[in-house]
Amino acid sequence: MSNGQSNGQWYPPEWPDRIRALAAGELVPATPRRAATVLLLKDGAEGPAVHMLRRRASMAFAGGAYAYPGGGVDPRDEHPVRWAGPSREEWAARLGLADPAQAQAVVCAAVRETYEEAGVLLAGETPDSVVGDTTGDEWEKDRAALVARELSFADFLDRRGLVLRSDLLGAWARWITPEFEPRRYDTWFFVAALPAGQRTRNASTEADRTVWIRPADAAAGYDRGELTMMPPTISTLRGLERFGTAGEALAAAGGQDLTPVLAQARLDGDELVLSWPGHDEFTKHIPAGGAS
Repeated sequence: MSNGQSNGQWYPPEWPDRIRALAAGELVPATPRRAATVLLLKDGAEGPAVHMLRRRASMAFAGGAYAYPGGGVDPRDEHPVRWAGPSREEWAARLGLADPAQAQAVVCAAVRETYEEAGVLLAGETPDSVVGDTTGDEWEKDRAALVARELSFADFLDRRGLVLRSDLLGAWARWITPEFEPRRYDTWFFVAALPAGQRTRNASTEADRTVWIRPADAAAGYDRGELTMMPPTISTLRGLERFGTAGEALAAAGGQDLTPVLAQARLDGDELVLSWPGHDEFTKHIPAGGAS
């Protein structure tokens, strides 16, 4: 399966040429932008489901692929923010970052993007409560202002008297976009349970549909070639299959390996070999002389 195109592995046609250019020293890798994405879970009769969105086919990055709510860190995510849960220093140690402010920014981005793209807010009026309903015109105005970057997340929380519940997130994985990609992200993946009383909606301009789906069912759709996904998406999905509840997944987050996964490309005889260390299923063998 790993070398064919029968599954749903996202594989842009320009990759072979870009890999060759990188190997020849003709391509300067872009600097990855920090980003965060959240695997939002809710319990069901047959185990937890995860919230996924399908990126519009017109999107420059991973168009048509299924992914999770998420996006890039806003520089203002480092601003002082009302905070609950593990300290910024603890988060810095967990995320592999030297600066607590940068760790806060990654956690902030995870919570902010989940609200911007799915309408779900991991925040409460007190350190041990969560907002129960985020629907209505005033909420929507604030969400739109966040999306437009007219409002920082810190100011949004201040305005509403809310604290960010960092304890509702569990860091799950870290993947860095390959060096031959023109748009690169250093992305932390988090897990979180859908708060009681809240519901998701497709609030993203980047997605044309959203689904709640059991991880095993989504992975089976990928294996059949019916659902397109990038390697980190299918990898994290497979990692969720063993859990019977959202709480079990969240409890297991502390033991997850956050060593960054970065694709490697090498010339092996007459072919290019593209691999993601520790994730053999994604290995691709590309004829060195031409088309994949």
